[in-house]
Amino acid sequence: MTTTLITGSNKGLGRETARQLIAAGHTVYIGARDEARGRAAAEELGALFVQLDVTEDDSVVAAYAQIEADGRLDVLVNNAGIEPRLACNAIPTPAAETADSVRVTFETNVFGLVRVTHAFLPLLQKSAAPVIVNVSSGLGSLADLSNPDSYTHFYPALGYPVSKTAVNAITIQYAKAFPGIRINAVDPGYTNTDLNGRTGTQTVEEGAAIIVAMAQIGPDGPTGTFVSSHGPVAW
Repeated sequence: MTTTLITGSNKGLGRETARQLIAAGHTVYIGARDEARGRAAAEELGALFVQLDVTEDDSVVAAYAQIEADGRLDVLVNNAGIEPRLACNAIPTPAAETADSVRVTFETNVFGLVRVTHAFLPLLQKSAAPVIVNVSSGLGSLADLSNPDSYTHFYPALGYPVSKTAVNAITIQYAKAFPGIRINAVDPGYTNTDLNGRTGTQTVEEGAAIIVAMAQIGPDGPTGTFVSSHGPVAW
């Protein structure tokens, strides 16, 4: 039985990823900051719950202790993320963003990912087939973000795309450092979730598909890649 932890998974892509992986036979931990919502999602899906705020050291340490005591971890899905429009009900322009606003986005999307990955590496390394999936975004692709013909070119804000570009670089560096772990970044696509104010053009089922696929790769699978359901994504 494969045991999987998904951060930020009481709703949206994380929740749907949990649902699909449970259907595929995984034992899934729903990681969520809000205990009531996380427990409710876990109960509905037939998952386990772990209280996990990726921005808090103590929360991550406690989550590690709980999962370690339960026995094992094979797959880590770093899904927790925020997008600045949630704070102002609009996509901010570069002129509106400050060092503080960018720092808030990085605290979850980048530092939170590193915090969780660093904490859980010892447990993952005990697995026979460890996997890490980092949920990135097409907005993290510098090639596409700078291409006027790309659907991501319109996006004006600083914090979110820069954070996802950082996630991509982190993925590469971890993959080089830990060749025994399959570590990849994925672009779920423009999915209809609370993250983007429900403006996405595809369903959570469609968006979660690539996360689920990469969570199930074997020891001979790819590592250090950036992919979507359509194939490789340009860095």
